[in-house]
Order: sequence, then C-alpha cells, then structure tokens
Amino acid sequence: MSAAIKQYISTKYDQHSDMFKKDLEAIDNIRTNAVNSLEAHVSGIQKITMYAAQLVWIGESQNNLRFELANILYNLASLYTQLAVSLNRSTSDGLKSACNYFCHAAGVIAHLKDTAIPDLRTTPPEDMDTMTLESIQQLLLAQAQECFWSKAVKDGLKDGLIAKLAAKVSDFYDQAAEFGTKSDIISTEWIHHMTAKHHHFAAAAQYRASRDCLDKQKYGEEVARLRDSLVCLNEALKESRWINKIVLGDLNGLKARVNEDLKRAEKDNDVIYLMPVPPKSELKTLDRAGMATARVPQEVAEPHSTLGDKSAYGQPLFARLVPYAVHVAVSIYDERKERLVNTTIIDELEALTNKLRDLLQSLNLPASLQALEKPLGLPPSLNTHAEELRQQDGYHKLQRAMHEIRKLKANDEAMYQEGIALLKTEAAEDEKARSKHGTDRWTRQPSSQAAEGLYAQANEIDGYLKSAVSSDDLVKNKFKECEGAIQILSGTNRDLEASVPSSRRATLTPAVERAADSLRSALSEVNNVERRRKRIIQQMLEKVKDDDINSAILAETARFEREYPMQKIEPAMFENLFEGRLERYEEDKVIISRENESQSQLVTRIQEANAAFVTARRGDSSTKEREQALQRLENAYFKYKEIVSNLNTGRKFYNDLAAIVTRFTDGCRNFAYQRRVEAGQMETELSTALSNLNLNFQDQKERQNLRSHYATQQKASPPPQQQQKTQAAEPLAAPMPTRAPQPEPGIWDPTQGIKFGGPPPAAPLPQGQQVKGNIHHPAYPNANARGGGQWDVSRGVRFG
Repeated sequence: MSAAIKQYISTKYDQHSDMFKKDLEAIDNIRTNAVNSLEAHVSGIQKITMYAAQLVWIGESQNNLRFELANILYNLASLYTQLAVSLNRSTSDGLKSACNYFCHAAGVIAHLKDTAIPDLRTTPPEDMDTMTLESIQQLLLAQAQECFWSKAVKDGLKDGLIAKLAAKVSDFYDQAAEFGTKSDIISTEWIHHMTAKHHHFAAAAQYRASRDCLDKQKYGEEVARLRDSLVCLNEALKESRWINKIVLGDLNGLKARVNEDLKRAEKDNDVIYLMPVPPKSELKTLDRAGMATARVPQEVAEPHSTLGDKSAYGQPLFARLVPYAVHVAVSIYDERKERLVNTTIIDELEALTNKLRDLLQSLNLPASLQALEKPLGLPPSLNTHAEELRQQDGYHKLQRAMHEIRKLKANDEAMYQEGIALLKTEAAEDEKARSKHGTDRWTRQPSSQAAEGLYAQANEIDGYLKSAVSSDDLVKNKFKECEGAIQILSGTNRDLEASVPSSRRATLTPAVERAADSLRSALSEVNNVERRRKRIIQQMLEKVKDDDINSAILAETARFEREYPMQKIEPAMFENLFEGRLERYEEDKVIISRENESQSQLVTRIQEANAAFVTARRGDSSTKEREQALQRLENAYFKYKEIVSNLNTGRKFYNDLAAIVTRFTDGCRNFAYQRRVEAGQMETELSTALSNLNLNFQDQKERQNLRSHYATQQKASPPPQQQQKTQAAEPLAAPMPTRAPQPEPGIWDPTQGIKFGGPPPAAPLPQGQQVKGNIHHPAYPNANARGGGQWDVSRGVRFG
C-alpha cells in the first residue's frame, strides 16, 4: 500500500514522498490491523472503519484505492455478521445486539452497493455485482427481522403483532432468494435454504394469525389460516435436504402443532360454530411490521467526520500533502468547469444534432435513398447500428435500467411517505393535547410552525416526485413506440433481414441519378457533421480532464500561508483563481455559433436536395415499403441512444433524491422524537400545576366561606358609623354632663379596641362555642400562634 501511495505522490504532486515517511508507515500498520481482524470481536470494527476512513480520505482520485475500499467494506459487513452470529440469542439482550449488528451489516452492504461500487468506474467483480449484494442485504435484513420476531415471541406479545413480524421475515427471505437466483455467485444450497425460511415464516405468520382469529371468535378464518399454514409448511419441507437439523426440527414441531390446532378448529367449527371457511383468495393479506432497516454506520456514511484533531481516529494521513480546504476547493472548481462545459457547449451541440436528426426523420431519410440504391439486403449503416445494440444487449439493457429506476423511485417514495407519516402523527398528537389542555395552557407552536422547514421540504420533494412522473411516462412512451424495432435490432441478422422487405430494382433516370447524388452528398455531410461534433465533445472532455488546478491551488495556498499565517484556509479564498481559470473556456463557446450557422446552411441544402429527389421519383412507389422499414429501424436506433441518455439522467435524479429524502426523513424522525419529549415535559408540568391549583382553590374557597360568614354577621348588626348617622337624623337634645359608663364585663367596647393576653376572662366561653363576627377565629389561617401580644385560644378574648 505504501509503495503505491508513494508512487502516486511522486507523479501527482510537487512534494517529495519522503516528507510523508511516517504517514506511509502508519497506513501500512492500519491496513495490517484491518486485514488481520479475522476474529469476531468488536475491536475489529474500529480497526476496519479507521482504515476505510483513511482510504476515503486519500483515495478519491485513485481507482485501485476505491477497489481496496470496496473490499474492506465487504470485510466490515462480514465482521458485523460474525458478531451477530456469535451472540447468545436466547436472551433479550443478545437478540437486541444481534439485530443491531445485522442491521449495520445490511447498511454496509447497501453503502457498498450504492456508493462504493459505482465509484469504481469499472465492472465490479462477480461477488460484488448488484444482484449478489442485493441478495446478501435482504438476507441480513431477514435475520435482523427474525431477531425482532424471536424477542416478540419470548416477551409473549400479542399473536397479531407476532404474525406481522413473521410475515415481514418471510418477505425478506423471499427477496433474498429471488435476487440470489439472479446472481452467479450465490450457491443453490443457499437459495434453497432461503426459500425454506421464506415458507417457514409464512407458515408461522398464518399460524399466529389463526390464534388471533381464535381470540376474536373468527372461527372460519381460523381454519382457513391454519390450512394455509400447513400448505406453507409442506412447501418448506420440500427443501429439507438443504436445511440444517435445527430448522428442520422447528418445521416439524410447528407442523405438528398446526395439525393439532387444525383438527380442533375444524371439529369445533363443524359441530358448534358452523362459520363459513373462506378460500385463500378471500383471506385478507397479513399486514407487515417491518422493524429491520439497513443502517449505515456513521463511520462508513461520513468517514471524514471520524478524522481530525479531536476525532475518534485522529488526524487524517497525508494531510500535509494538500489541506482539506484545498480538496474542497478543487472539487468546487471541477464541478463548475464540468457544469460550464456541459451546459454551454456539449448540451448545445447535442441539441443541434438532435434537431438535424429530427429533420432527417421527417423527410424519411436516409431510408428513401438507401431503399433505392440497395433494394436487396441491409445497408451497411444499419448493420453497424444493429451490431452495436447486440454487443450492448440493448433491449434487455433498457428493461433492466427501467426496472432499476422503478425500484429507486419506489424506495424514494416509501422513504418520503415515512417522513410524511411521522409529521402527520406528530401533528395529530399535538392537536389532541391542545384540545385536551386548551390553547391557554398548551402554549407551544403548532407543528406546521415548529417544523416550517420540514413542511416546506416536504412540499419541495412532493414537487420533485410529481414532476418526475411526467418524465418517466415520457421515457416509457418513447420505449413503447420503438420497442419492437429495438428488439429486432438487438436480435439476430436473420430477424433483422426478415423485417426489411426487398424491392425490385428501379430504373434510374438521369434526373433521379443527379438528385440522388446531390442528396447522397448532403447526407454524407450530415455524417461528417456528427463525427466532427463527436470529436469536439471528446476534445472538450479531454480538456476538462487535463485542466488540473491542483498545482495552482497549492501555489495559491502557499501564498496565503505566507501572507496570512494566522488565517485559516477556506475554499472561498480561491474565487478569483476560479474565475480566471474558467475564462479559458470562453473561446470554446464560439464553436456553438459556428456550428449553428453551418447547420442552417446544411439544412437548406438537405431540403432542396430532397425536394429535387422526390420530384424526380414522383409516381415511383416500388420502394415505399422498404423505405418505411429502413426508416423505422434507423429511427429506433437513435431513439435507443436517446432513451439510454434519459435513463442515465433518471437514475442520477433518483439517486440524488434518495439523499435528500433520507435527510428529510431523519429530520422528521428527530423532530417527532423531540416534540414527544417536549410534550411529556409539558404534560408533567401541567399536571403539577393543576394539582397546586386544586390545593389553592380549596384554600381560597375556605377563606371565601369564612369571609362570607363574617360579612353576613356584619350585615346582621350595623356598624357604629351607621348607628351614628341614624341618630344624627333625629333632633339633638341639649348635652348633659354624664360619667363615662363602665364597660360591662364580657361585652366589647369599640373605644377600647381588642387586647390579647392578660388575665383569663371572668366568664370563660363554653366548650365548642365560637366567637362570631371576628376574623381571628381559630379556624382562620395563622391564627393559632402564641406569645406576647398574640391571642391565646386557651385564655379566651378580653374586651376593654
């Protein structure tokens, strides 16, 4: 490994490889640790993912390192599988850990299939082709789902839920076996084993569903599901020679149980319940509870996040070779120059060529000329086109591509609907809580406002999917229109010759010969134009490839480091360099205007030559059928090329959309989780506040009762001021001097106030009697304190 990297540094960079001696030694050590992680131990995960992260870091432009990365990821998936198998799955903790490992293994295989293998840019090895990896992924998901099912059985969950889990296990094994049949590597023994497991869990699902029917008193459906379970078991036992003794024992045990329950159910239904037994076609398909998903470990999905100063795997190796910001700057420039060349030059040239082909098609060229010149056999150009499609297996290539795109679309839509379901569920829960507590107490934002970004993203993704429908339909219609012709071109020479009728040799008049020569010359110029444009496109692609900005960015980086030693290098600092480099492509834009002008002249020439040709042959219909057949095949060839380009665009669109939808769904999942946590906290706070409010309400009610009682007593005896007003209304008698009356013991004199303490009253109150009209009643809060100047209930009340 170090030798290959050393050579790469010497050829691609201006730095000497000896500067990275320690890094070269480190990468060899890391690789040795990763390759030798053969035992099923969790420490091997870090060793392998560390090496994978370094490979991603240093191998973005080396295809041999991409192949090394693909192999090391395959080893990582194998290690996760070994860890899952090595656990004790008879315990709940063991099942949880095993399920987690299987899901991670499936995630690594998915990342390998969708990301690492396409980056190879070469044909992958046989054990890493799409069908093989897809089969392995489904098999891993089946085992993960089986762990969920085992835990549900162990925990004694309801039969209906266990049936849903088992049905999904059966689906995963069925898909694994189906993809396995399309692989050249998956052995037949494994395919038979997966088929047996598919039928086994289908039987288990129907058996659990029958028990659920028994609980719900659906006795006829119970019999039907037990019969279907028995059919599935018999199908599974047909594969008995390819399955181990443990699985075979489980199958026989389940069959015995199903037979026993079926006899009991049929007898009870025939004698007691007399419910109709529905045929299998009328049985409702069991719902699925899919719990296992392919989870890509973060270390694999985002390897760059594991490298850095404070990251788990330390500094990235060969970081001094090129700063990370330089990597980003290079990728930004590469993207801009490719977009500039593709949109302003290559796409424009291809659009001009398509217009020229549309013109020829409308004029029935070159078929009309070919049919006249070669009334028997096949024209050389048609043979060339047919050979090209045969080598590419054109017809089946299109079918496979469309199937792959449909699958990508379905995955994107399923992931999108999952996110939408999470948002709807969270919104319903929030609205239910708001209705329960009221808007005054449930004060948090509604879901549509709290997750405004997610709802906007949902609408955006929905727009993408709807717009993609019309594009997909357009491609389908294109394929349907020329499907038969493409199939003929992809077939044998005999079929191709049989599809083109021969015509009698026509007599060529001098006028027809002159018109044919002129038209042939024009069509030859069309071929020259197409070849010239292909060369231009190839030259532009080579120019883009040769436009290596690394040395310029390194020089600019060195200047920044000298002039701004304290400033961190950022990609935005290279904008001026980018603009200067992209100006070199301005001169190439002149090509478009030149080609457009020459094409206008050529179109005029073709139209005039064809008009003369048609005029010269007026009345001659001897080659009409042959013309139509040749033109149909010629059009089908160019339509095939167009469909291939459209399918490649569609595949890229759905792959890019998958990343967007995955981020959207993850955001919805995190949002829903956070809102549930927040709702739980609010529920707790509101419950506590309500309890305190009840206590305060009771206390206030007691206080109000006391105050109402006091107010009633006050109304019963008017206050002294009111008595004085009544007396003032009468005639005043002359004042007479009198002695101040002595207060009668036990009666309150308002002029004396209230005194607490002192000697006990002369006449103590009888037990149980209450003092009325006094807020210092002992039932009043904080009125039972003792001490100097405070009322002592044991000493009564003294007036005066």
